[in-house]
Amino acid sequence: MAEVTLENVTVCYPIYGAETGSLRRDIIRAGVGGFLSKKRRNIAQVTALNDITIKLRDGDRLGLVGHNGSGKTTLLKTIAGIYAPDSGQIRIVGRISTVFGLGTGMVPDLSGYENIRRMSMLLGASFEEAEASIPEIEAFTELREFLNVPVRTYSAGMLTRLLFAIATAVHPEVLLIDEVFGAGDMDFQVKAQKRMGELVERASIVVLASHSQDILNRFCTRKIHMEHGRVISQP
Repeated sequence: MAEVTLENVTVCYPIYGAETGSLRRDIIRAGVGGFLSKKRRNIAQVTALNDITIKLRDGDRLGLVGHNGSGKTTLLKTIAGIYAPDSGQIRIVGRISTVFGLGTGMVPDLSGYENIRRMSMLLGASFEEAEASIPEIEAFTELREFLNVPVRTYSAGMLTRLLFAIATAVHPEVLLIDEVFGAGDMDFQVKAQKRMGELVERASIVVLASHSQDILNRFCTRKIHMEHGRVISQP
């Protein structure tokens, strides 16, 4: 049984060289939605998440709605364990897989096959699971013999297909997705949405951040609206 529980979670991080009244400080304030406070000389503090409480159980498909800088990506990364909360409690039960930051761990001089194994294991797969995923990735990417050559020789479209295929070849209990549907040409986007639908079906809990209401309506059963690092509405 999977579970995601956040109780009064707050996440802050420092911005160095942000002097009071400076243009840099004004730009930073605009980019993070205004929650910028002075800690000490030349150091400002961004409150990226402010007192977040969310409880998810098996079958939940949660959509995150909000403008850029509202805290959606920070929330996903906090659930994934990339960011540690400054206050509050997090409880995660189940294996987490993420579909964001495509390309993390990729080595350009390695072949497609070598990167499949390497990146799959960085995403939490065992060597055996990484090997077992190869036929499916071969079929989805249609890269054929190019999987034998270094990925630095790939076009942007070829690389997108490979990275997306690796990221979605998992069998997660808790699946975290951050706006990946706009990549690639139209044919690829159709394939990507079909593959993502299959991935969502396999997961016990899904948290999806997107600006597309069509995507959110298709994959999510409930939504929360975020603004300036806070949840301002949820069912």
